[in-house]
Parts: sequence; C-alpha cells; structure tokens
Amino acid sequence: MTTITSGGIGPRPTLAGRTLLMSGGSRGIGLAIALRAARDGANLVLLAKTAEPHPKLAGTVFDAAAAIEAAGGQALPIVGDVRHDDDVARAVGSAVERFGGVDVVVNNASAIDLSRTDALDMKRYDLMQDINARGTFLLSKLSLPALRESARAGRGPHILTLSPPLNLDPKWAGEHLGYTMAKYAMSLVTLGLAEELRGDGIGVNSLWPCTLIDTAAIRNLPGGQAMAHASRSPEIVADAAHAILTSDPRLTTGNFFTDEEALRGAGVTDFSRYSLGAGEEQLVRDIFL
Repeated sequence: MTTITSGGIGPRPTLAGRTLLMSGGSRGIGLAIALRAARDGANLVLLAKTAEPHPKLAGTVFDAAAAIEAAGGQALPIVGDVRHDDDVARAVGSAVERFGGVDVVVNNASAIDLSRTDALDMKRYDLMQDINARGTFLLSKLSLPALRESARAGRGPHILTLSPPLNLDPKWAGEHLGYTMAKYAMSLVTLGLAEELRGDGIGVNSLWPCTLIDTAAIRNLPGGQAMAHASRSPEIVADAAHAILTSDPRLTTGNFFTDEEALRGAGVTDFSRYSLGAGEEQLVRDIFL
C-alpha cells in the first residue's frame, strides 16, 4: 500500500479574481464549492448537462450561475457533457475568452452505481468510466496550457478532484468493483499529474469527505431522510476545498485530503457546525475510508 502524506496548507487567503472551471456544479457539493469561491469574488465556469430541471433533483446550471452571482462572483454557465471532447474544449476556450485564463480546475462531475458485479449493467459501467475516469483526465488535460500560464503569472493554479484516497485493501473493490474502479481512476489522475506537473508549479490534489454529505441525491435514496440526518452539510467540503485552493500549489500537491485533514491544516478543529442534527458519534462514515 502506498502511503500518501498530506502536505501543509499555507496562507493564501482569497480566491478573488481567480477563475475556476468546474465539471458539474449545478447542485450539491460542487455548487457549495462554487458558492464558497463566489463569496471571495471568484469567476466560476460551470460545465454541466443540466439545462432543464431534473424531475427528482432541483437545480440547473443556470440556477447555479444565478446563485453564484448573487453570492458575489461572476458566472459562466456552459451546457455540455464532460464525456464529449468538443464540449470540454469549448468550456476551456470560453473560460479563457471570458475571464482571461483558468486558475483552478475542479473535477466534480461523477456517476455512481454501487451494484455488485453480477448486477452492474455495462451501460452503467461505461457511464461511470466515461464521466469519472475519462472526464477527469480530459478536463485536466485540456486545461493544462491555461494552468501553466496561470503558474507563470503567479496566480497559484490548482487541479482539485473529488475522489478518495487510493487504497489497495480489497474491501471496497469487493463491495462495488465497477464504482471503485471508476473513482480510483480519478485518484490516479491526481497521483500521476501531481508528479508530472511538479516542476510547473501546479498543485494537484484530491478531496474526499469523512462522513456522508447531505445532498438531494442522498435524500432520494431509500432511507434517505435518516441518512441525511446522519450527514454533514456540503459546506464542510466547500471550506476544505477553499483551504486547499488558497494554498501555495508548489507546497500543496500530490495529496489525498479528507475534508477534516484539509481543515485541520487551516487551523479548524471544531466540525460541529457542519452537522445537521446528529451528534459527531452518530455521523455515518463515507465509503473508501
């Protein structure tokens, strides 16, 4: 097993004026990260498919853009699919054209199916691989010229991927092999790009919550209300992401942070305000940890 040692998170207090390009972000954790950056006065470019409301999940990319601007940021909503090369290239090009560059890439888009191998339909397998693995690789890859320019300008570029610590213990692969393969592929992008880009001054890290996070997707699951009660709010991940993205990328790279680790690195040790009614001992630990 490879041990990943978390780096220190140094002071870079604001994302004001910096441009974040995010896959997804219409709702949930992605939107919370975007709104936290917007409160600093950041520019947010959201590449998402949600032009129309989902019957069970509220929020479109246009709703998210309106919320970002209300929070103090600038927003550029782009309807597109991270699986499609032209859509991703258009998103990167639009970010550069509108805001002059890209300083941060957030690989947030992800598909989930926890079926065991016999029950996993290959269309669902392909969807997870295309969004999680290929989409993360593609968005990161096509953003590299803009991120290198950000590094040359001293703007502290980062790639942040919402994926778990790599762990070769067979527990999680044995529980849901297809999903584990897709999420660990996202983490391999972090592992590889952090090393590949170390000399370019681009920080590359992953972030994963210690507990379940209250989202509409969780609430729509069987028993979802009880699960939500035993979860933390998305703001804990947003604040952790902010701590990472405001750090010095030359020092903070190649890490697989949990939200608690990232916040502790920024001096936050009390997480009770993120709980939604349950005591700390009642919170449900997230998978992969």
